[in-house]
Amino acid sequence: MYNSKIIGLGHYVPENVVTNNDLSKVMDTNDAWIQERTGIKERRHVVKGDGDTTTSMGVKAAKIAIERAGIDKNDIDFIVFATLSPDYYFPGPGVLVQRDLGIKTVGALDVRNQCSGFVYAISVADQYIKTGMYKNILVIGSELHSHGLDMTTRGRAVSVIFGDGAGAAVLSREEDNTKGILSTHLHSEGQHAEELSLIAPGMGKRWVTDIIEDNDEKDESYYPYMNGQFVFKNAVVRFSEVIIEGLQKNNLQSTDIDLLVPHQANLRISQFIQKKFQLSDNQVFNNIMNYGNTTAASIPIALTEAWEAGKVKPGDLVVLAAFGSGFTWGSVIIKW
Repeated sequence: MYNSKIIGLGHYVPENVVTNNDLSKVMDTNDAWIQERTGIKERRHVVKGDGDTTTSMGVKAAKIAIERAGIDKNDIDFIVFATLSPDYYFPGPGVLVQRDLGIKTVGALDVRNQCSGFVYAISVADQYIKTGMYKNILVIGSELHSHGLDMTTRGRAVSVIFGDGAGAAVLSREEDNTKGILSTHLHSEGQHAEELSLIAPGMGKRWVTDIIEDNDEKDESYYPYMNGQFVFKNAVVRFSEVIIEGLQKNNLQSTDIDLLVPHQANLRISQFIQKKFQLSDNQVFNNIMNYGNTTAASIPIALTEAWEAGKVKPGDLVVLAAFGSGFTWGSVIIKW
């Protein structure tokens, strides 16, 4: 059995910066209200017609990760793409990445686990490498939220939170089992699925034909819905549980953590977890203030920025953790 290790990281965000004050011009909100509740100061939104899509942003992040990994694109054996905002209802973006990067006809898998998508995708890639089936796997998390948000006062509770962007990692085989990804831990609790969801279009509730036939401008089923307080309360519990689970699996303590990179859902959640585990500011990396919640892209963007800033060093214990829609949550324990 092998371990897998991250050998290359990259990220891409659109150039268009949208501040809280910008949002206050299109909806009844303000900078103080948004920062107090989320910690967000600004986010990136694609500009319609500029060519940025979920796939193209993922491709840009992937090119950087592959270059930093020091391998050729055709050394990639498999692609795992995590997103809730694919370019098309089908096919998924994994195959579009394979096409746009000009990679040989390797397999491509799409992961639809929203905020925990990158953690799930890393876990999938890790299993393939552990068994020896693949040597190098490209893992991408990319989201284009801005085109699907209700940018009015009606949608402000959700729409102020989300931003666009992409992050990517190249995982490769590691023969030293004391290095690389030590373990991954995944969970779900589907009984709360509708508490953070986007119902339409979907075969189960409202399909495209229903929306067109009704032509109801008050229909909110194709905008994201979030029961904010309920999600927050569950998130802080599940974040803690899954981090502890990962540490215990590897006979580690919270004092062993060199860097925690949480999913960037809400700065208040990250601060709660930081306080619970008695971690210093240098031990937790947050960038939600700059990008908002980029869902499946948030951890790879944050991990890339942390690595670029020299906060991830050989021998460090790095913990990734996420909670989101589904409800799904998970953690990854890495010895860098």
